Amino acid sequence: MNQIAPLPDILLKPLILKALEEDLGRRGDVTSQAIIPINQNATLHIVARENGIVAGMDLARLAFELIDKNIEFTAKAQDGDTIKPNQVLATITGNARALLTAERTALNFMTHLSGISTEVANLKAMIAEYPVEITCTRKTIPGLRVLQKYAVRVGGGRNHRMGLDDAILIKDNHIAIAGSITQAIRDAKEFAGHLIPIEVEVDTIEQLKLALAEGINLVLLDNMPPEMLQEAVQLCHGKCLTEASGGITPKTIQAVAATGVNFIAMGWLTHSVKSLDIGLDFI
Repeated sequence: MNQIAPLPDILLKPLILKALEEDLGRRGDVTSQAIIPINQNATLHIVARENGIVAGMDLARLAFELIDKNIEFTAKAQDGDTIKPNQVLATITGNARALLTAERTALNFMTHLSGISTEVANLKAMIAEYPVEITCTRKTIPGLRVLQKYAVRVGGGRNHRMGLDDAILIKDNHIAIAGSITQAIRDAKEFAGHLIPIEVEVDTIEQLKLALAEGINLVLLDNMPPEMLQEAVQLCHGKCLTEASGGITPKTIQAVAATGVNFIAMGWLTHSVKSLDIGLDFI
């Protein structure tokens, strides 16, 4: 189990409230209102339907609690746990209408985040023989970045910058507008001070040599084939950390890891990962 600090409820509640408001619409859950007596209680279970790494337990708990504060949510797993088919992850008891009203919101968060954490764990296992870390990117669903990046950490990965404000990453368009990679780095250094790290994206060995001549913290080696990546890593040895990026998938990650890069950045983790199958069952 990969244990990390859970996100505080104060960060989670606005996201869950927005999701619940979207689902409730103008009249609430008319199906449950039509079929289930107002005072009927029930006990339901969140159940895993495939192997994986669970994430989003607190989101599920809050989804039920925000619909009805009297619902009892008993967690039987915690974020980072390895789960298997038919494993009960939580038992929820309370008003039956409320349980069914919160169901989809709770499962949407859990299945999506567990899919991310599971894939990160799978990828880490694939490259366990190499001293490299997997990181995510800013290619996240708008509004859900804090959750998706949390799921990456649950799976054992690392986060790249959270936003535009916590690190300088000089990309191709910055370089084009600045006029040269050298000028862009010099301008960044003048602005940054000593507490903001500077990373530069390069596409060629020639660009890399220019960046190294100026001195940088980290270089993003973008869309380089393995042979070029290996050459780039050798040039950077003892000068700066290296990060590979650009279209890296489970099919290509081992070849990238073998080049000796320090980090592998994968937007795929947050924009294309399949959700983990988790359901809410009446047992």
